[in-house]
Amino acid sequence: MPAALVSLDLLIHERRLWSAAGQAPGRSGEATGHAVLDAMLPGGGWPPASLLELLLPMDGVGELRLLLPTLVRLARQGRNLLMVAPPYLPYAPALAAAGLDLARLRVVHAEGRDALWAAEQGLRSGAYGAVLCWPRGADDRALRRLAVAAGQGDALGFAFRPLRALQQPSPAALRLEVMPHQRVRVHKCRGGAVPAAPVDWGTMAALRPLRAVH
Repeated sequence: MPAALVSLDLLIHERRLWSAAGQAPGRSGEATGHAVLDAMLPGGGWPPASLLELLLPMDGVGELRLLLPTLVRLARQGRNLLMVAPPYLPYAPALAAAGLDLARLRVVHAEGRDALWAAEQGLRSGAYGAVLCWPRGADDRALRRLAVAAGQGDALGFAFRPLRALQQPSPAALRLEVMPHQRVRVHKCRGGAVPAAPVDWGTMAALRPLRAVH
């Protein structure tokens, strides 16, 4: 059944979309698990119930290590987690060693439109505390659907995209470039000024949460 059409004003009024003008105050951010990163983000953490973009110069620069404290905390709170179309196999031993309850993790293997649909449904369902997706070639319309779905389902939607996507506009509440050597640069953050320089988000034991598919 096609989704009902609603006005942008209604979505903004219900806080399902954010407007830069007249932003309604919301709850504080979701802790990232990294004190230096929490300190630089408005609200003290990840913008809640939002689409968050992690922009990567290449795969494997620490993007999942960055998220592990958040994922572990959500799982301990009884929230389920969803990975949609990861480019590599989740490496269960490393995730478990980091404290992640694997019983809370679901993985969906899909491609193209099916992957976008699965991510959108997971975000909207309210069944997941966080949905991690790799939206290959997603256009503005698809990203906006993910952003609205994250608000409807009160979920953190982490979208891993190539760094070149920074040239395109995005509805994401946060656009974070993940750099080598555990550094990040904020390019966009809802509700606050963008920090002028990259920051180190801390040191963690070397983990390999994903394993290459051969």
